[in-house]
Amino acid sequence: MKIYSAPLQGYTEAVWRNIHNDVFGGIDGYYTPFLRYEHGEIRNKDVRDIERKNNTVENLVPQIIAAMPEEMRPLMELIVNEGYRCVDINMGCSFPLQMRKKHGAGLLAHPDMVAAIMKATAEYPDIEFTVKMRLGCESKDEWRALLPILNDTPLAHITMHPRLGVEQYKKPVDVDAFAEFYDACKHPVIYNGDILTLDDIKRIEERFPALKGVMLGRGLLANPALGVEYRNGRTLDSAELCTLVQQMHDELFRLLSPRLQGNTQFLSKMKPYWEYLMPDMLKRDKKAILKATSIEKYKAAVATALANY
Repeated sequence: MKIYSAPLQGYTEAVWRNIHNDVFGGIDGYYTPFLRYEHGEIRNKDVRDIERKNNTVENLVPQIIAAMPEEMRPLMELIVNEGYRCVDINMGCSFPLQMRKKHGAGLLAHPDMVAAIMKATAEYPDIEFTVKMRLGCESKDEWRALLPILNDTPLAHITMHPRLGVEQYKKPVDVDAFAEFYDACKHPVIYNGDILTLDDIKRIEERFPALKGVMLGRGLLANPALGVEYRNGRTLDSAELCTLVQQMHDELFRLLSPRLQGNTQFLSKMKPYWEYLMPDMLKRDKKAILKATSIEKYKAAVATALANY
């Protein structure tokens, strides 16, 4: 079974992906945070994130978000020019601002719009398309009206996150609803949602033996070794994990420091990783990292936390 890294805005950008691949590995495919076309342009930040010159990861898949083909085409032009041959279509983003624009999970309640996007994929015969989606925006049955459209589109796979868009991440995943989708979908299926441990991966694999793979999001931020643990069939001990986390952190620090000037910029980028990373560390150590007011205090707090882990 394949293991994929989910796209997470603000976290799984090029620098994180490159370093994670070098230090941890165990991932069969990394998906970029979505590219969007807004106000007649693509953000420079998004362009840089997928440019080949900024990525050392070979198994990289750009993701796009669009409500209509007119938004999709400029994104595809950029992606094709960069030489990519696989593109993921986001129909699962649960950010309210995006859903109000009928982007991401907001698209799921509009079969006609989904049909238009799927039809537009035929304009790119050399590109392999995939879809990442939820059960629906407001109803867990919305996928039923979409599946005939998706089944008739030549997709490489569909990644299903079994929640609603309006739920974001607040309610438990609905694995039974996922099972219905899994049985009805003609394409290979990838499971995504609340996979936090090696045992979680094994449980999903045992229940759905024909799965193409599992996509790891917040679970991979919490335990960056999760993919390699699955590949090797064992959980890393604390000393092994700390050594690798230290390597990844030091490399992030080295590469981000020149770009992010001053305490505020740098800490606002690094601290959010620790909101997920190693959730079972001592609470006082985690608190010290998140409350650090200078780079020096931050580095000392990280060193203490890893020594105590």
